[in-house]
Amino acid sequence: MTRSTMQIWGAPLLLAVLTVVGLIAALLGDGVWDLVSALTLGAPVAVGAWYSLRRPRSRP
Repeated sequence: MTRSTMQIWGAPLLLAVLTVVGLIAALLGDGVWDLVSALTLGAPVAVGAWYSLRRPRSRP
């Protein structure tokens, strides 16, 4: 089965962009920037936790 480049790299690139946005938002200021930083830096953590806690698929 052949996968396109975006199918392979889409999710890691999105998580990388969210991380960069979160780090920049944390440096910019307080108030709304803190909320943006918390949400964007929490997203990769939530994805990692979800993948680590899910049950593996059973193979036929």
